[in-house]
Amino acid sequence: MGAYISHLKGRSSTSNEKPSTLTMTDASPAFKHYAKAQSTFKPPLIANENAFLGDVYSSIDASKPITSGFYRLEKGTPLVYAYTYHEMKIILEGEFDISDETGQKVHAVAGDVFYFPKGSKITFETQTYGLGFYTGQVC
Repeated sequence: MGAYISHLKGRSSTSNEKPSTLTMTDASPAFKHYAKAQSTFKPPLIANENAFLGDVYSSIDASKPITSGFYRLEKGTPLVYAYTYHEMKIILEGEFDISDETGQKVHAVAGDVFYFPKGSKITFETQTYGLGFYTGQVC
C-alpha cells in the first residue's frame, strides 16, 4: 500500500496528465486466506508416531522463500530437529517442553513465541499435546 500512496503523493495536482490507471491490484498481489485453519487444517505425520507438520502457504519468491504452517506433537517420542533455515513459532494450544544444545529449556504454553536460528538443534517433547504455527525462511 505504501508504494501506491507514494505514487499518488508524487503526482502534481496541476498536471495535465490523465489520471493514473494504477490500482491496488497492480501494486501488490492478492492475499491468501485459509478460514479457520487452526481448527480445520490437519498436518500429515512426519516423524515417529506422534509428530505432524504441514505447510499451509509458501511464497513464490525464489530469492527469499518463506513458508508457514502447523506443527502438532502428541505424547510419545520426542522430536529432535536440526534447523537448516530460520523459523519463528507461536504456541497455539497445549504445551511443549522445548530444549536446545546450549542447555536452554522452556515449558512452552499457548501464546509463547520462539525464534529458532538456522543451525540450531531443538528437542520438542510433550506430556499431552501441543500445536504451534510456524513461519520459516531460507536465507
